[in-house]
This record gives sequence, structure tokens and C-alpha cells, in this order.
Amino acid sequence: MASQGDNWNAFAAPPTPELERTSASRGQDTTSMSRCVIPGFLVWVLPMLFLLVLVLTPSGLSSEGPIPGCHLYPFNVTIRSDRKGTCHGTHVVYACVGYCESSAFPSRYSVLVASNFTHNITSVSRCCTISKDAKVKVRLTCPRRHHHEEIEILTARACRCDMCRKSRY
Repeated sequence: MASQGDNWNAFAAPPTPELERTSASRGQDTTSMSRCVIPGFLVWVLPMLFLLVLVLTPSGLSSEGPIPGCHLYPFNVTIRSDRKGTCHGTHVVYACVGYCESSAFPSRYSVLVASNFTHNITSVSRCCTISKDAKVKVRLTCPRRHHHEEIEILTARACRCDMCRKSRY
């Protein structure tokens, strides 16, 4: 049989002489009373309570804010025909907003040689961009002329993470 000092687990406190003496005076087994059972119990209960609270809260631990990733975002656009705003109109259009994953890593030897050892890091960047767009008609009201004009503008219909291109931004 192992000695009492070798019989405690990593979560239990080692036996103390005071606890052994008190237990022995009551006629109880000192090996079972000298172990602290509560911390082992808490190792299982506390994570379960945390998960329960996380599931029952409406938004979990997230704060109110933009959704991560690349997605459509609506906003109002006001269009004026000139600086004075002779003709103007508003319309809801969509843009692609958010972020995409990018990475950087050491360049291959062939890249190092081709760049005369100046391009030692290669990066692969992806940007949130429009994958599908559509034309929408905006009706401009011209109060002084008592008529309407229509113009077409582009709005995003779908977004995706794609290779970053300078021409888009």
C-alpha cells in the first residue's frame, strides 16, 4: 500500500497533520478525509457553468459591432446634378466591407536569386471586393424645372475575398 503522502492527486491539497488529527479523533479514515475533493469537482463544474452562461446570454461574449469577414453593407447615397443641388436624389446602395486573411512567408530561393536577394518576404494578400454588381436607377428631382431625371449607378450584389488589385482601390 502506498504511503499517505503519495496518495493525493494534482488537484488536491497534500494532507495536513491538523486534518489527520481531527479526523482520527472522530474515528474516521484519515486517508479519505485528508484529501481535498472540492478542487477536483470545480475543475469539471466551472467550465460547464461558463459554457452555460455563454450559451444563455443573447450575444455571448461578443460586443455589438460589425460582423467579421467580407459582407455587403447598405448605405444611403445622395446624388446632386451640380454643386448647387439643382437636381438631387437618394438611393440605398451596397458596398463590400470587412476583412480577409492575408499571409507572409520567407521567399523561395528562386525568388531571392531573381530579386538579387532583396525580396526576402513573400506576401499573399486578399481584399474584400465586389464579386457581383448591378446597375440601379436613381431618380433625380429637379424642383426648379418641375421635372425628373434618371441616372444609373453601380451597387454591389455579392462580395468575396479576392486578390488585392491597385486598380480597384
